[in-house]
Amino acid sequence: MAMQEITKDVYAGYEDRMKKTIANLTENFNAIRAGRANPHVLDRITVDYYGTQSQLNAVANIQVPEPRMITLTPWDPSMLREIEKAIQASDLGINPSNDGKMIRLVFPILTEERRKDLVKSVMKYGEEAKVAVRNIRREGIDKYRGIHKKKEITDDDMAEFEEQIQKLTDRYIKEVDKACEAKEKDLMEI
Repeated sequence: MAMQEITKDVYAGYEDRMKKTIANLTENFNAIRAGRANPHVLDRITVDYYGTQSQLNAVANIQVPEPRMITLTPWDPSMLREIEKAIQASDLGINPSNDGKMIRLVFPILTEERRKDLVKSVMKYGEEAKVAVRNIRREGIDKYRGIHKKKEITDDDMAEFEEQIQKLTDRYIKEVDKACEAKEKDLMEI
């Protein structure tokens, strides 16, 4: 197996997995409430819609009429109670207000203590993403050490692979750090 074959296919596969890790981190960050109304905080909440678990945006119109408010208007008015229960059961920490036609979610201003707790969550998600990226690197190196032991690639090819996968890992670790820093700054803004 020539190093050119490894370079084309292998790095793309590992880079794709690292990109997915960053995408997952971004999803996690979107679900963290920053004191402003962001419809993405509802992305993980599902509701029982006639026996099927459905996301809220599939059963209701979600709007942000004010900076600290989200409104949900269900397509089927009989779903109001189900949506309200799903929001209450979630870890969102906001009590929904049901007026019979729509549900309002009013986001309170975050306290300094709550902001610090959210920053801890951001750092935890960031560390999990870094571990995932490092695990991808480790899997790649382990796989190619096995190939190297079978004498299918040379010592130089193995060293080149390790160097390139480390550069890839370093690049994605920096992306995780930048994302964490940006989210922390966003959370600590008053």
